[in-house]
Amino acid sequence: MNITAITPELVRGALDLERTARGLLPHRLPAWARAQNTDGQLSMAESHPSGVRLAFRSRATAIELDTMPTRRVYPGVPSRPDGLYDLVVDGRLVEQAGVTGGDALVVDLATGAVEHRAGEPGTLRFTGLPEHEKDIEIWLPHRETTELIALRTDAPVEPARTDRPVWLHHGSSISHGSDAAGPSTTWPALAAAIGGVELLNLGFGGGALLDAFTARTMRDTPADLISVKIGINLVNADLMRMRAFTPAVHGFLDTVRDGHPETPLLVVSPILCPIHEDTPGPGAFDTEALGRGELRFVATGDPAEAARGKLTLRTIRAELARLVAQRARDDANLFFLDGLTLYGEGDAGALPLPDRLHPDAATHRLMGERFGAFAFGAGGPFGRARQ
Repeated sequence: MNITAITPELVRGALDLERTARGLLPHRLPAWARAQNTDGQLSMAESHPSGVRLAFRSRATAIELDTMPTRRVYPGVPSRPDGLYDLVVDGRLVEQAGVTGGDALVVDLATGAVEHRAGEPGTLRFTGLPEHEKDIEIWLPHRETTELIALRTDAPVEPARTDRPVWLHHGSSISHGSDAAGPSTTWPALAAAIGGVELLNLGFGGGALLDAFTARTMRDTPADLISVKIGINLVNADLMRMRAFTPAVHGFLDTVRDGHPETPLLVVSPILCPIHEDTPGPGAFDTEALGRGELRFVATGDPAEAARGKLTLRTIRAELARLVAQRARDDANLFFLDGLTLYGEGDAGALPLPDRLHPDAATHRLMGERFGAFAFGAGGPFGRARQ
């Protein structure tokens, strides 16, 4: 087997590759932004390589990739399945596989204490690939911190070539991938495939909070198309009131525009989440459901407080629509998408949110298809830019 050094030219979807004692750790925020962050949840989320993939051309029929996953364990909470790696050949998903081993972080939700349990690297293997030269992508697990250690193939590889536009997207755990079936089937990944673009996904579970360092990261990142999905984390974190929300959105968009004054910029409001439509946060685990071994979320705020400025999804949608309409008078490349067109009341009966917060795999596919049709269609905000 040929050993190929894993270099930045082979990695897409990451903004930084940290050299560790074992290999390379992809990050979706640059080091300077990580230094300004004090939130452990965001530190975890940005190290999850959602949208990050190895991309190369080769005649290889067999591939081995050594990795070191870090998995989080929450005693008393139903465990999530281990992460999957998606093998995409010439644009088509052909196989999924996982690795054994890895480190574990055991988190006590009651005290916040974290115990690190060291493990061993695992090896991912794909065999039986066609012998002709082909574009190969290995999408890394979207909810599992993953160090890249070694790449081996039975034929030489070279970095994949592409002249496709770059789509830079920021959002919450729903954009991060939540309960998608795999890393290449999150709704942003599916929409990117429809649009024929290169995805750079800054969807951070629990981390779409209008942070200034995220806006500056987007400002400084080359991109042909940009979207920002705003709302659910601001409600379930109970982070701010309407008085702070509107200026914060303006400031976030102003910062992005400092680096991308004419790039198509699409603002997306929240999809349907019944528990937070009219009830503010904070969100919390449903303790009764946990007692039954089920993961569910509840809203703990008082609906009456929405009249005094506490945020709900309904008030956020209305304010984002108003704000974008105001700004679009002077910004012909600014657009708005009501999140209810991606997943709304008409969808909830057939496709309920399993934990009352996150979409399942079928809903990710629905959202990806709907976003792709809207944004990348001939008359859409991204479609017009690519004509």
